[in-house]
Amino acid sequence: MNYILFDGTVRDNLLPFTFTRPVADIRVGILTIREKWEKYLGNTTTTITEEYLSEKFPMVEMEENVLINASFLPNQTLVDLVQDLKENEAIFQGDEVIAFFTHESQEEVDFSTYDHIEFDEDIIRIEHTWDIFSKNGEAIQADFDFITEGRKSAPIPKTNTLIHPERIFMEEGAQVEHSILNATDGPIYLGKDSQVWEGNLIRGAFALCNNAVVKMGAKIYGATTIGPYGKVCGEISNSVIFGYSSKGHEGYLGNAVLGEWCNIGADSNNSNLKNNYAKVRLWNYATEKFEQTGLQFCGLMMGDHSKTAINTMFNTGTVIGVNCNIYVPGFPRNFVPSFSWGGASGFSTYSTSKAFDAAKVMMARRNVEFDDQEARILEHVFELTKKWRNY
Repeated sequence: MNYILFDGTVRDNLLPFTFTRPVADIRVGILTIREKWEKYLGNTTTTITEEYLSEKFPMVEMEENVLINASFLPNQTLVDLVQDLKENEAIFQGDEVIAFFTHESQEEVDFSTYDHIEFDEDIIRIEHTWDIFSKNGEAIQADFDFITEGRKSAPIPKTNTLIHPERIFMEEGAQVEHSILNATDGPIYLGKDSQVWEGNLIRGAFALCNNAVVKMGAKIYGATTIGPYGKVCGEISNSVIFGYSSKGHEGYLGNAVLGEWCNIGADSNNSNLKNNYAKVRLWNYATEKFEQTGLQFCGLMMGDHSKTAINTMFNTGTVIGVNCNIYVPGFPRNFVPSFSWGGASGFSTYSTSKAFDAAKVMMARRNVEFDDQEARILEHVFELTKKWRNY
């Protein structure tokens, strides 16, 4: 069977992260949503997403296809239903379609002609940016159980202090020395060739993905994920950092999500709680206004390729777009449009030529090429977000 992941109705609620990737390629828990589905299905997937992303994330259609709403995270019960789908069958949860069967020859899908299979179990769904961190603990636990089932952890060196070692799993090539790992409140997963340097205090749930590094003396609280090739230090709480991003020095990051290729300067901090303890509002690209999250704790949402200088400060509930460079003292506004350059004293447009030069250098340091395909995506994002750069 051919499986295709589609963005669904939530894409705009997941900006700025879906400016540069389909919903399926958001990381929550240990794996991206796509990686979860592919591991469960035992099959590769392709994508239906925005046209400007389709060159990098293509869709392959065959005679028989099952389309899956990428905002829903898989579990075994759901996967069994998906794999059993037949012609004119669709799985729904309430009014929202989770998956449905199609033929290549179908010109359109009319769900009124389909047999509806109701999925009424609890399931993790990512509908808003803040779900990425607020549901991360559940997602880490689900991924941990699935990935480690029937497997044995690599030996954990005796220089470490382990609390609930049965909930700690270390992949081949991972390193950890002279650190305290406390899995009381959730599992701890150390990915292949990851490194935890000396003197770290880590509480689960925690996922350190392949080749990522925790530098010396970090204090990390669950539920936190550090994506592949990430590098972190300082104090981090309930945050998700996508691949290739760095928060390599002191400073606080809490209830936050960072995209790929971000860099947080030394002693930068974000607030995650308002002084009056009110619920946090967050910029919504779809409605073009600040919307209520219902959360008391909500920190920083930062799109791909954005950077901060040392000692940068962010207010509670700040949204930073793609390719921003924030570098002057004080608190910048709590919505910074993509391709902005500046800070509290004001912003100007960050030209694509300068932004791309920085991206090329940063990516080359990790042996990844900034190619024409990536440039075309970011040029499209630059045009899409122009309306908000009215400084």
